[in-house]
Amino acid sequence: MLDDSRLKTFVDRCWSDEIVPTLIEYIKIPNKSPAFDSDWAAHGHMEAAVAMFERWARDKLRALPGAALDVVRLPQRTPLILIDVPGTGTDTVLLYGHLDKQPEMAGWSDGYGPWTPKLDGDRLYGRGGADDGYAMFGALAALAALHDQGVPHAHCVIVIEACEESGSYDLPHYVTHLASRIGDPSLVVCLDSGCGNYDQLWLTTSLRGVVAGTLTIDVLTEGVHSGHASGIVPSSFRVLRRLLSRLEDEDTGTIRPDALYVQIPAERVAQAKRAAAALGNEIHAEFPFVPGATPTDTDLAELMLNRSWRPQLAVTGVDGLPPPRDAGNVLLPFTAAKLSLRLPPTLDAESALATVKRLLEADPPYGARVEFSGQTASPGWNAPALAPWLEASLARASQAAFGAPPAYIGEGGSIPFMAMLGERFPQAQFVVTGVLGPHSNAHGPNEFLHIPTGRRITEVIARVLADHLGRG
Repeated sequence: MLDDSRLKTFVDRCWSDEIVPTLIEYIKIPNKSPAFDSDWAAHGHMEAAVAMFERWARDKLRALPGAALDVVRLPQRTPLILIDVPGTGTDTVLLYGHLDKQPEMAGWSDGYGPWTPKLDGDRLYGRGGADDGYAMFGALAALAALHDQGVPHAHCVIVIEACEESGSYDLPHYVTHLASRIGDPSLVVCLDSGCGNYDQLWLTTSLRGVVAGTLTIDVLTEGVHSGHASGIVPSSFRVLRRLLSRLEDEDTGTIRPDALYVQIPAERVAQAKRAAAALGNEIHAEFPFVPGATPTDTDLAELMLNRSWRPQLAVTGVDGLPPPRDAGNVLLPFTAAKLSLRLPPTLDAESALATVKRLLEADPPYGARVEFSGQTASPGWNAPALAPWLEASLARASQAAFGAPPAYIGEGGSIPFMAMLGERFPQAQFVVTGVLGPHSNAHGPNEFLHIPTGRRITEVIARVLADHLGRG
């Protein structure tokens, strides 16, 4: 049996003395994911981050008899850290995290920055600490805490990849390459998700898929005087608006094609209602609305379902439009928009991509040249039902660590790794959680790690690993 007080003391000391100081140094490394730094290998930042993680982990492994660490490098791919911790019995637990980062993003507050760590009370600001550099440290600290009390656990394999923010396209190759060492895990723990608040444990029940690509409309071979051509030459921007209206109702934000929806499972609707009741207005209050701006709906449960089980469109970038200070009276030759369409968790992503491409490119207005290019399609994920032992373990662990019961939530983002593992290990149980809560702003300015939540999640994982071995 775990001594709760001793576990908390061990974890708190490890975070204060070891993990937070190391994460401060890690945040300084601009190891952007390959999608945002095509010369990542030459720049060396990814290798610097891997080396930092390796040094810390090797030191921690001294407390875990028989444990081993390898930095695995397949040709032309980002490196991967594989940590193997022997255990009792024949079962395996797979624990996952990543160390690559999103790019800088504008808008950081004065004195804060993506590569400038700043410790402000319980918050550690900077890129990558919460998303999700803490994962390896938390996983190893949980295992070390069990060994500190002589509590057994199953064989554990920790995988830390360096390509997640680019869609994890390298990871399937490593999972195949390392199949004999990973085995067939009965439990998968992913520490790369979010939390609805910092007051209890939040378990991710689903993740949306995504279709992304660039919609380009070409009307002219060069720009022409707007006074001379407008009314004769159609605006490429107006053509873009018309095409987007095929996909999205501009008045409501509702996605139009029925093929992009699924039937939402009844248990997910019920969980969304409970999560909405627990979070209240924080569901939308966490976002930095300008004064007077409002969310898309007043029904909190509907907002939860919108962000977890319904398709939603975002235009994340535009090309062909000069900044207003440089814009002359010119009818522009083209307009291009980067589209990100979030998909319901159980919708087939490749079919959705085909639907979107066909819808946008068919019968272009005015015979304009229209192309939806650079497309990607990543599937979503819907968690299997929790085994009774795991549901009970999570309830106890959340109560012990947070003083509150766990909550369950569908996340709006995508973790491609989860869909892949769900297919490869259909009999496994999944614990998907994380520290990205209100205002933590992953991928954006002022991203931060809420340190107390990181500590408490470490305690939770230790308890779940202990219960997993004795689940009967």
